[in-house]
Amino acid sequence: MMLTWTVVSAVLLGALLHASWNALVKSSSDKELDTALIHLIGSLMAIPLVWLVGWPPRGTWPYLITSITIHIGYYYALIGAYRHGDLGLTYPLMRGVAPLLVALSASVTLNEQLPLFGWLGVLGICVGVAVLGLSRHALEAPRAVAFALVNAVIIAIYTVVDGQGVRAAGTTLTNALQYVATLFMFDGWPFAMMIFARRGAALPRYARHRWPLASLGALASLGSYGIALWAMTRAPVAMVAALREVSVLFAVLLGTLVLKEALTTNRIVGAVAIISGVLALRLA
Repeated sequence: MMLTWTVVSAVLLGALLHASWNALVKSSSDKELDTALIHLIGSLMAIPLVWLVGWPPRGTWPYLITSITIHIGYYYALIGAYRHGDLGLTYPLMRGVAPLLVALSASVTLNEQLPLFGWLGVLGICVGVAVLGLSRHALEAPRAVAFALVNAVIIAIYTVVDGQGVRAAGTTLTNALQYVATLFMFDGWPFAMMIFARRGAALPRYARHRWPLASLGALASLGSYGIALWAMTRAPVAMVAALREVSVLFAVLLGTLVLKEALTTNRIVGAVAIISGVLALRLA
């Protein structure tokens, strides 16, 4: 498996999509309802896709069930992080620690041994996102940092699970679509039902005026993770997971340009480190 320019370009597109739907959640007046609505709409969108491409092979279902369960914890930690800190702080921490954890675990679970430049690339990206996130502001938002770091562990776990699952599905694009469509079809319901049970009619009321933007977020989420899982059938999971975190750069830009968050020196230095890491990955 090699990290070709085709895979790199696809994962970078997915990174932009991922940063976009996270910025949408951050801009919302109710992040909990927005997260539930985006993923509920994503589940509805996945139904015709499953009808079109079919079910994944039987051997993938243990991975799918495990991933869906893990994602419930991911959503709760995501909301907690965004509630207590801004996008430019929490998003880099959540997404940046996970690639190193994925690389370490994939060497055992998937028997993937990265070359020197691969490890340098992963470390470069992780250091970059740490610089982006661990600014002075981090000391002022310890709860946001705690939620973000917990979510980094969760992200690493479901990334490895889904990497194994999509490979078990097969090597074709159709196989990857079968896995991701089935994952999304079931993934959004548990969290949405939990929010509905706790907040009742607030979710339907919120959906009436928010559904157009939430639909865009759902498409971005589906496209982003679909691209990542397809890439994991073409390149090492650790490399794809690290490269996907270039979304941090897009998140910082979106946070600065759209949400009017400060663009600090730390974030500029972090961006340079991430770009260096991406180049090292490509040289691996």
